[in-house]
Amino acid sequence: MKLTSHQNMKIFILLLLSSHFASSVKHSLKYIYTASSGLSDFPEFVAAAVVDENLLVYCDSSKKIIEPKHDWVKKIFEDDPHQLERYKRECFERLPDFFKAEINSLKQRFNQSGGVHILQRMNGCEWDDETGEVIGFNQFGYDGEDFISIDLKTETWIAPKQQAVITKLKWDADKARMKFNQNFLTVIFPQWLKMYLDYGRSFLQRTELPSVSLLQKTPSSPVSCHATGFYPHRASLVWRKDGEELHEEVDHGEILPNHDETFQMSVDLNLSSVTPEDWTRYDCVFQLYGVKEDIITKLGKDRIRTNWVKPSDMTVLVTAAVVVVALILIGAAGFIVYKKKKAISPPSSPDNSTELSEQLNPET
Repeated sequence: MKLTSHQNMKIFILLLLSSHFASSVKHSLKYIYTASSGLSDFPEFVAAAVVDENLLVYCDSSKKIIEPKHDWVKKIFEDDPHQLERYKRECFERLPDFFKAEINSLKQRFNQSGGVHILQRMNGCEWDDETGEVIGFNQFGYDGEDFISIDLKTETWIAPKQQAVITKLKWDADKARMKFNQNFLTVIFPQWLKMYLDYGRSFLQRTELPSVSLLQKTPSSPVSCHATGFYPHRASLVWRKDGEELHEEVDHGEILPNHDETFQMSVDLNLSSVTPEDWTRYDCVFQLYGVKEDIITKLGKDRIRTNWVKPSDMTVLVTAAVVVVALILIGAAGFIVYKKKKAISPPSSPDNSTELSEQLNPET
């Protein structure tokens, strides 16, 4: 898992979005912390709480901001003030200093004297509401690369980089730290996740079906099946031929968030080797977890939306535009000549002379 080092918080909350159709409902709670060094236009420390890929709480240590994103999150803070106090303590006091010290230490290990550097941590849990299985995670990334992560099964830390070995050996020897992590990742975090799901049930556990469109840039481009406006993000979008899912000549895109807190995704189909007669054998199928009926879109030229204009049509449009512009220029030139002739011709009466004089000399 790569942690991005230069995007804003909207990009951070895209981490670990799954594009695979799940057989059971897995809910997730993620705490994403980002500290920066050398960026004047970005806060030194920000954090976010994310449930099922929905941003719930955002904090900025520089501005001393704790911002709940939904009314039901505010209700949690009202009912349990300790939750709000915990966010303030973590975001304003403890974690900014910890991350700042860690960045300075890492810069020395990597022999870095200046420049822009990003340290991130993401911890939390996944909970399967059918099986009850809990998976905890805690991982760090530095400058866009994996740095160190916990392995709860072996009760050790994984260090993919040589510079992380020092930290691994230190944390492996700290059994109290490991027990602390185990308790939070597998006991406390799942409790908090269930609390969020209970308070935000109408929002977090809703179902919204998408609109599905077939898009194509040019006649030689792949046909993209695009679904947008669905929730939750546990969905599948595939191309089929004669009822069988295709794996070749197909390019799957990621599930991405919309501004209205729904999701979108697309899958492209290369039709370069398919004859027009065989198009009817293809269809695009969208599946949303919890919904029995699929959304099936048959492939057909009359269903494809495109901005492409035929060259012949383009020639007509350009010609028409040139004619219109020419007429406008001719009309403007004629008007200017008319005005000049009128300006130099002698007035026909004293009244006209007075009127023209007032127009040319408004101050008199």
